Amino acid sequence: MSNPLKICDLMLRDGHQSLLATRMRTDDMLPIAPKIDQVGYWAVEMWGGATFDSAMRFLDENPWDRVRRLKEKIPNTPFMMLLRGQNVVGYKHYPDDILERFIVLAHVAGIDVFRIFDALNDVRNMRKAIEIVKREGAHAQASISYTIGPPYSVDYFVQTSRQLAEMGADTICIKDMAGLITPYVAYELVSRLKTDVGLPVHLHSHSTSGMATAALLKAAEAGVDIIDTAISALSGMTSHPPTESIVASLAGSERDTGLNLNLLAEIAAYFGLVRRKYARFESGMRAADVRVLQYQIPGGMLSNLVSQLRGQNAEDKYEEVLAEVPRVRAELGYPPLVTPSSQIVGTQATLNVVLGERYKIIPEEVRQYIRGYYGRPPAAIDPQIQRLAIGDEEPIDCRPADLIPPGWEQAREEIGDLARNDEDVLSYALFPQVARPFLERRARGSNGREPVVAGVAGVLIKRLQEQAAEAVVVPAGPAISPWKVSWRPRTGRWGGNIDGAGGMR
Repeated sequence: MSNPLKICDLMLRDGHQSLLATRMRTDDMLPIAPKIDQVGYWAVEMWGGATFDSAMRFLDENPWDRVRRLKEKIPNTPFMMLLRGQNVVGYKHYPDDILERFIVLAHVAGIDVFRIFDALNDVRNMRKAIEIVKREGAHAQASISYTIGPPYSVDYFVQTSRQLAEMGADTICIKDMAGLITPYVAYELVSRLKTDVGLPVHLHSHSTSGMATAALLKAAEAGVDIIDTAISALSGMTSHPPTESIVASLAGSERDTGLNLNLLAEIAAYFGLVRRKYARFESGMRAADVRVLQYQIPGGMLSNLVSQLRGQNAEDKYEEVLAEVPRVRAELGYPPLVTPSSQIVGTQATLNVVLGERYKIIPEEVRQYIRGYYGRPPAAIDPQIQRLAIGDEEPIDCRPADLIPPGWEQAREEIGDLARNDEDVLSYALFPQVARPFLERRARGSNGREPVVAGVAGVLIKRLQEQAAEAVVVPAGPAISPWKVSWRPRTGRWGGNIDGAGGMR
């Protein structure tokens, strides 16, 4: 083992987020946690992405508690989280004081590695996060959101990575959220990053297209330092290549990981049983979907589109929406389809098809994107679409967060005594409509959970609502995004918006 390949396992975050709609409870992670700590992973990704709001929204768990509870059982393995740059763990930009307090408290709770990305690869939206992570003594992993299209090339990603290195990044991650990177491009990009940037390189690729395992192995040949995998029981499809397969493939080579396959088999067997408990949240995908190469749509976005169209009795429009997504993406400057740009593009594409007229309705999120409030698009926005959306208004050219006033004091005042500590204030600042009812339930003495009887009643009501949902017709009205008017059986009302947890990265 002259140059062992390091493994970061995603079983506790992206594995179940990709396959089980982020529904796995902390209690189902704890029994196997000591075994996970024995493996010798470079890190375990276990927080961030959609796990934060999903914990309160669906699981009635305090997201901060997950870090501490798992750290008690996994004291020796570094913890990694996915941080959406200035979006933190949300779906919009937050002020610098919220970002700073979040990173500080997350590091105190037990996060060692912060994987930082921006949906538009606008490095201005990553600079502050990198600065704070470095100041706190944690590991700043800066990510490039990998995608394909006219603006993108190996040179583009190398140049972006150079800028991130200059900001103080400790490692560079190639974040291939849709499984688009081919094995030979992976080899070339890793080679260039190693020689031209000089930082350790980490490759993250989803199995959606069926190319990820080959891409990881070619990257290993090129000298990639770390790769992402998921334990086999939570791998494949829209998740990631199986850890055991990579370990076995490299055994005896100079990139031998040194990990114990018997120990990994124990962990896989455990999660194989746990996964059965969450079968109802499975997407239904049974094999690789090569349409991701044609439409460049991540797996989580595909399942969300189906759900939204079904809620509007427009499921027959699915193929038309698929074809419309890349057209809208091109008109909006070829953003990578990752949270929140995937929701923005998907919303507009769905409206264009369902309403039978392109850009008849333009949601506010799309207008704000065009105005520059999510950052600088990778390519120019179609001038005609820009005029339709914002007229003669000039988009901003500064870092969007520079225009956002501090939010900490306002959040603390609004949530009041419901917050027991700064973590609760942050939860409210990030997701006010989700955190407040969660904190109210906790204040009633249920520790964030409703009584069992209410839970049983809720299940029965939900089943009835699900049966009725098929007959629901979307009410007529003004400019409303389909992401905002979908029927939500769990709550029994029309709801959700771009802030909803839709299984996106």
